[in-house]
Amino acid sequence: MNVFQERGITHLDLHGVRHHEVADSVIDFCYQYQSEIPLIIICGNSVNMINIVSASLDKDSIQYSSPRFGIIRVERI
Repeated sequence: MNVFQERGITHLDLHGVRHHEVADSVIDFCYQYQSEIPLIIICGNSVNMINIVSASLDKDSIQYSSPRFGIIRVERI
């Protein structure tokens, strides 16, 4: 899991993160950096990874959009 800043937006890159670790990592990231919203989560090309991230955000009622395939933008917590 790699957290970095690009163009003033905080990103979480999930490349290399195992699927069973994703849900907790995403929620921790969102709450840790909630003062810096919008946030970007890079899921990559894995449909399964995108579904896991979306489900965890939905479960916590976190609003998000998907500007491109494999990218999720957290809009509001």
